Amino acid sequence: MICGVKRVPAWMFGVTIAGTLTLSPGAVAPPQEHVIDILADHDSRFKISGQEEPRITVQAGEPVRLRITAIKAKNHNRDGAVHGFALLKAQDRTPVPGWDLELRPGVQEFVLKAPDEPGEYIVVCTVICSANHEHMTIKFIVEPKAD
Repeated sequence: MICGVKRVPAWMFGVTIAGTLTLSPGAVAPPQEHVIDILADHDSRFKISGQEEPRITVQAGEPVRLRITAIKAKNHNRDGAVHGFALLKAQDRTPVPGWDLELRPGVQEFVLKAPDEPGEYIVVCTVICSANHEHMTIKFIVEPKAD
């Protein structure tokens, strides 16, 4: 105990300390992840806190951590997925490789790389979760890399 405060082991917080990162002179630190919290709700809507219409804006190629809470709507897939999360190019609706996620009930995290190509994309649900399934979208904007 230190000053009346009980020390708690780091493992109780899910923290792993693997070592010390030392950068060489002139080395560039790895980019910070862009953390995005999303609710895939029971009413077949994607929701982002503070936004009426969900919209995500990222920089080309940046690391993105999606923290998605999925709540079962009316239907679900046989494999247990209650919603899907697929990123498509808005222009021709072609899928972005690596961005086709199955969401099970609860909180899941996915670390992905934003597309390298700036432009407008759309997130769609890939599980027919209810009659409102077609409205389960997010506008996804990829801006050019900042210099």
